Amino acid sequence: MQRALYLFGLARRGLLPDLEVAGLDDDTPLLVEDFANVTALLCEVQLEEFQGPSAETRLRDLAWVGPKAVRHERVIEHAMQHSPVLPAPFGTLFSSRQSLHRLIEGNLADIDAFLDRVADKDEWAVKGLASKAEARERLLAERIDRESEMLASMSQGMRYFKERQIQAAVEKEIGRWIKQTLQEVAIDLSGCSADWYSRKIVLRVQEGTDKETVVNWAFLVGRSSVDDFRSRIHRANDEYSQYGLLFELSGPWPAYSFAPQLKMEAET
Repeated sequence: MQRALYLFGLARRGLLPDLEVAGLDDDTPLLVEDFANVTALLCEVQLEEFQGPSAETRLRDLAWVGPKAVRHERVIEHAMQHSPVLPAPFGTLFSSRQSLHRLIEGNLADIDAFLDRVADKDEWAVKGLASKAEARERLLAERIDRESEMLASMSQGMRYFKERQIQAAVEKEIGRWIKQTLQEVAIDLSGCSADWYSRKIVLRVQEGTDKETVVNWAFLVGRSSVDDFRSRIHRANDEYSQYGLLFELSGPWPAYSFAPQLKMEAET
């Protein structure tokens, strides 16, 4: 059976101790390969596990993929305790050490720059969930309150007509209000982060609620700034949850969203 090298990620050479963690399973040892000032975290796998007709079925089987994906993340997270890490996507394979070295050599400047950039930083995910019904109710109540004196002076018929106008105006305002509020929150969070990125929304509708995902951000946050970052999320939720807008924070994660696109594809 043909063997391949499975890449977990690239770390800074000289910073990693002996990592007491296995590869993709307990019987697969974790290997390290130094090149220039970079250390590759590797293990050997059977190529047919990841490529070929049977592999296509296997890679769709969560019972098979799930535990290996957890092991993939565990190796990266162990390394992150000691060094910045450029995480490789799950299933990144190389046919030989020579092909791995060629990839690193051709991208060494970008790899070095990334490892410097993410030193003592982690990726944090922020998902924004919005209920338009709750936003509509709150914005309408505020608008009615602002117009209360004028409405009180009107006849019943005129008041009904005016309230319908206000409802229509609020209905048009909801989308703009959500967009503007998201911009304000993003600007506030970016004030204590090194970088941020708006990611694709995978699941728009939240099952079991009337909320939908309106934004999916990734922030690169210094470890010394995490408490400040968390407090800003809490303030945003305190201010906007009454409008049906909620921000969910998760992390820390390896900085996948900020990793460079290496110029040479992994060989197999």
